Amino acid sequence: MERPAWAPRSIDISVPSVSRIYDFYLGGSHNFEVDRNAARKAMEFMPGLPKVMQANRAFMRRAVRFAAREGVTQFLDIGSGIPTFGNVHEVARAAAPGARVVYVDHDPVAVAHSQAVLAGDADADVVAADLLGPAEILASPQVERLIDLNRPVALLLVAILHFVEDADDPYGAVAELRDALAPGSLLILTHASYEGIPLPVERAEGAVDVYKDIRNPLIMRSRDEIARFFEGYDMVEPGLVQMPHWRPDSAPEDEDPFAFSGFAGVGRTA
Repeated sequence: MERPAWAPRSIDISVPSVSRIYDFYLGGSHNFEVDRNAARKAMEFMPGLPKVMQANRAFMRRAVRFAAREGVTQFLDIGSGIPTFGNVHEVARAAAPGARVVYVDHDPVAVAHSQAVLAGDADADVVAADLLGPAEILASPQVERLIDLNRPVALLLVAILHFVEDADDPYGAVAELRDALAPGSLLILTHASYEGIPLPVERAEGAVDVYKDIRNPLIMRSRDEIARFFEGYDMVEPGLVQMPHWRPDSAPEDEDPFAFSGFAGVGRTA
């Protein structure tokens, strides 16, 4: 398999990556045949997976615009993935010129491509780190340079927590990040769930098994389990809802049925 110029030498291009599979679903070009094969296998069980990812991105853009309108101009996007059109810094600055953004991801391709996209941008940067190391993220030079933790921050955890098993204590990591943020900060979150998927659970489990096979288990939590991530936050209306129902730009009934696969919400610290 030929290694493209954008692929860091340190990565094993024979092993599928969640970030690159996500990139494929969104129509991106920073993925390999091994990623495309895994994505196509998952889509044999859930053909609407690209629609789910598009719904995630659409919610993210609406939530970022909401944050900017609320006067929050600092954004910490953990699990940011491979940059695609309509990234957080682009959306935020369209609503609030001068907004500052730090992206965080542990995938070397996502980090390398983010560095290329952000080259020369003084108000945005990327950190190579993992959600499970909040202290490392918060102490990084990039966060210290761009994010004032004494002022409200919008923390984005979009389509990442369902890749963290309970044994790794995702609730603890989210709580540690919450406790480091100033009052008035926002948590912007999406999470996969069997609730809302327009398929029998047994069929959807086939797609989940694909992620298990590539050693990136997809943890499908219930709405109540997802709501626990918002402990310590006051929910912004309309609360924790299926993605198309969160402050939609168009009629939710016009959305593809797969867009309702999972939950989204925004919380504000007191």
